Amino acid sequence: MNRERILEEALQLVDDEGLDGLSLRNLARRLDVQAPTLYWHVKNKTELLDGLADAIMDDAISAMPEPGAEDVREWFLGALCGLRAALLRHRDGARIVSGATRSLRRGDFSERAMAMLVQHGFELQQARLLVLTSERYTVGWVLEEQAPAPEGPPPTEAEVRARWPIATQAISDYFSGGGRSRDDLFADGARLIVQSAASRGEPR
Repeated sequence: MNRERILEEALQLVDDEGLDGLSLRNLARRLDVQAPTLYWHVKNKTELLDGLADAIMDDAISAMPEPGAEDVREWFLGALCGLRAALLRHRDGARIVSGATRSLRRGDFSERAMAMLVQHGFELQQARLLVLTSERYTVGWVLEEQAPAPEGPPPTEAEVRARWPIATQAISDYFSGGGRSRDDLFADGARLIVQSAASRGEPR
């Protein structure tokens, strides 16, 4: 029994039952140990959640593209897509990361992204705001993707078109004929954020 084994089983428990099913008692049962045994490795549930967030962010950091000849903005978009993929890899991944205020690895992700942007000509505060805004956009996006389906029947297509004709047309135009997916929609939204930040001062 070690911390790594505990975190691995805790992530599997979340994948199986959702974050609401995670408790030290349930985790101890799955590991076939008494709950006090876990306290040698994690002090409480808050520390456990921070550890889970760190594990998810490890995947996001590993997915960061290698620096290349492409525009640094495209590099950053690749990093954000990797972050989204890491969050989606685990049930309630976005809830875990958004609630882990002491996740050191989330800070490491931000630091690496900021360093790359500053290295390529972004001003420090511009890089900070861009990374902060983009991370929150990504986590919020995945929170919606992983939210449970609402109860009750959805409105009909006719009702939706009658109430929101402009939005409906925009959605239809976006997805028709071009083979676009939800992945494209996320990336295009992130690209809009990055391009808006760059317009305030073109990086080198």
